[in-house]
Amino acid sequence: MKILVVRLSAIGDIVFASPLIAALRRAYPQAHIAWLVQPEYRSLLDRHPDLDEVIVCPLGHWRRLWRERRLRELISGIAALRTTLRERRFDLAIDLQGLLKSGALTRLSGAHDRIGLGSREGSQWLMTRTVQRGGDPQRIGSEYLYLAQTLGLPADDFAMAVYYGETEADFADRVIAEHDLSDGFAVLCPFTTRPQKHWIEERWAPLAARIRADLGLTPVVLGGPADREAATRIADAADTPLVDLAGRTSLIEAAALIERASLLIGVDTGLGHMGIAFGTPSLLLFGSTCPYLDTTRANARVLYHKLECSPCKRRPTCDGAFTCMRLITIEEILDAARGVLGTAP
Repeated sequence: MKILVVRLSAIGDIVFASPLIAALRRAYPQAHIAWLVQPEYRSLLDRHPDLDEVIVCPLGHWRRLWRERRLRELISGIAALRTTLRERRFDLAIDLQGLLKSGALTRLSGAHDRIGLGSREGSQWLMTRTVQRGGDPQRIGSEYLYLAQTLGLPADDFAMAVYYGETEADFADRVIAEHDLSDGFAVLCPFTTRPQKHWIEERWAPLAARIRADLGLTPVVLGGPADREAATRIADAADTPLVDLAGRTSLIEAAALIERASLLIGVDTGLGHMGIAFGTPSLLLFGSTCPYLDTTRANARVLYHKLECSPCKRRPTCDGAFTCMRLITIEEILDAARGVLGTAP
């Protein structure tokens, strides 16, 4: 049995879907299981013990070739990936993304059986079977649990997992020693792809001060290279020592730090979801999106103020006021933090 899982992006979605790997391995112990993913996210999967192979789809590079009208190179790249996929002779391919691009790649694999989760944009016509996105919408990763149950996979211990190696563990330990974080630190994850998912930027610095003063934890800011400017603004505004690591770690190095953190506070972002995967006490601040309220862990909570316009997702109607996020106060966050840390009075 040879199985291909297709989920090209993004961080949070791959983390949500990660329990399927162990479920497939338990159902098919001798199978060759591969995952097709964009190169910027492959580190989330490279160390997974139940995966035999991670195959990279250079989608961003293909888009650049298309924009530059370098069609011969584009066609050659697609053909090379097709050859790679078909050489594996996959029996089953599962498209977890449900979009035309992922459906086309699933079809390109040559797998005889092709299952699409929530297939749309025409990708449903490229599948041999489709499964709707079902399950309890309040539960984190519910659609993937529902898919596992629908396919008859073992789903009694359906837990998210992220793995890293000794190099990343050593990196995290060096950072902790260098910045004197051994007494405990709180990871802050303020950044994501859309402004309506952000908490109010000017509140992060005073929150960091209260985290140190009230909880006795050193604040550590994580983010990607594109977040460095915003992270610098937060650090400059802080009147308490703050460790700014935004853009200074790899994705999987950040994961190693998150596992060692005493607390994580973040918005609806992939790094935040990793906190729940690692069992780190976590608070996630939701507004324009509400992918889940049930984190499945007693030490993880979602703070969310539902309004008439919630969730607006990609179409905010508040003219940039982001009222749903403004309603989340520093005091509310600190009270919830004491709860997940087990220090509430």
